[in-house]
Amino acid sequence: MTSLTRIVFLDRETLSDSVQLQQVPFKHELQVYGRTAPEQVAERIADADIVISNKVALRREHLEAVPQLKMIALAATGSDNIDLDAARDRQIVVSNIREYAVRSVPEHVFALIFALRRNICAYRQSVQEGRWQEAQQFCYFDYPIRDLAGSTLGLIGSGSLGQAVATMGRALGMKVIFAQRRGQTIVSNADDRLPFEQVLDQANILSLHCPLTAETQNLLGMPEFERMAARRPLLINTARGGLIDNQALDHALRHGWLGGAGIDVCTPEPPPADHILMRLLDLPNYILTPHIGWASQEAMQSLANQLIENIAAFHRGEPRHTL
Repeated sequence: MTSLTRIVFLDRETLSDSVQLQQVPFKHELQVYGRTAPEQVAERIADADIVISNKVALRREHLEAVPQLKMIALAATGSDNIDLDAARDRQIVVSNIREYAVRSVPEHVFALIFALRRNICAYRQSVQEGRWQEAQQFCYFDYPIRDLAGSTLGLIGSGSLGQAVATMGRALGMKVIFAQRRGQTIVSNADDRLPFEQVLDQANILSLHCPLTAETQNLLGMPEFERMAARRPLLINTARGGLIDNQALDHALRHGWLGGAGIDVCTPEPPPADHILMRLLDLPNYILTPHIGWASQEAMQSLANQLIENIAAFHRGEPRHTL
């Protein structure tokens, strides 16, 4: 690596302006772009030694055109925007961010659960429309309210985020069950890990915490929602939009197969105004948030600190968090 390392940050606006980036502890030149369109990627990374990307896609054609590129520092955990095979072929180190949002994401999950389980949005809207005055008494009961204690929380994904959600659920008196991979026939000895279909059958609330892969694409579709219809569970997705077949989700919500849905992720992001997840916003038991489950101030600063640590470790010849 040359004495002056050129670092290019392709999408700084994916982090809040309030997040401080620590100084990289070696001689370098830093070029920061707020956002980068697909057609701008090749030009902007042309002379980079290290590229920082949160969501900007780096494909094989990009990586093969930059012979001096040595590292891709992801400002995120997910790596589906990076051609990892091409990076390995080129011996480019790819490092990601790990376990920075183990408080932020679970808290967002339960914010959605509480809002849906207690119909907070529906009651707020009805108050705004004058329903309280129409009731002519101290309260009214237009929408059902359910406690969490005693209900069953089904989790798909048992990594750090899934485990943190499980801990919160147990603290609230919930029974927690984890799903095995769909199609897995080996039953774990752990009593909280069940076959995928059994979790669909038993969960009052289902929360997704698995990565998006070819195996998990459209993990929940029409057959799965129809299977859950008898229990009418809540569905929470703070993982990846592609885990759910959105047409099936629309059908499930509008036909009462689900008690409600709290969605924080979408494909693409941002969704166009006519996206099916946008059209569902007329439903009182549906909440769509703009992929901010991870984005507490504390979590973003932890991410930024870890990002610089990953780059510094690579420069020392001690790469970490590699994929």
